[in-house]
Amino acid sequence: MPDMLRYAGQFVFLAMIMVVIGYFSSQPVYLQIPDGMAQIKLSFSHGGARKVDCRKLTVKELAALPPTKRRPNTCGRERIPVHVQLVLDGQLLYDELLEATGLWNDGPSRTYKKLIVPAGPHVVVARLRDTKRQSGFDYEVSQDVTLEPFQNLAIDFKADAGGFQFR
Repeated sequence: MPDMLRYAGQFVFLAMIMVVIGYFSSQPVYLQIPDGMAQIKLSFSHGGARKVDCRKLTVKELAALPPTKRRPNTCGRERIPVHVQLVLDGQLLYDELLEATGLWNDGPSRTYKKLIVPAGPHVVVARLRDTKRQSGFDYEVSQDVTLEPFQNLAIDFKADAGGFQFR
């Protein structure tokens, strides 16, 4: 009989734990995006132009180098920062100067930004400058989008595919 009471007590205790877990798995309701809102995610990794242009080595400079290090050009490693902007319906949402990564600032510039915006029709403009120019942008695209509530719009950048991609 004591074994039966012990088993019954264990059953009741485990049943209470299952009820608590079951309740908290469905309550309270959690929404990552509020009602009537959508999300835009801007994410990319892109290397800007080199700060110092490549230079062709002279015959004399090539002869001075060890045979294993002879190459026709010499290039600096450091890259310039990438300037990126995201505009929604004429309002600037994101404007950032992204520094190059890496120990010698020779890696790509990276960003990952999530923006919560109202659902509905919008005009999204994405701009990027990755060269030494002081004004204007090298890549700019404007796209009309209609965002449904709870929708995620991903914006990526691939220079070899023509620039910004909206998905």
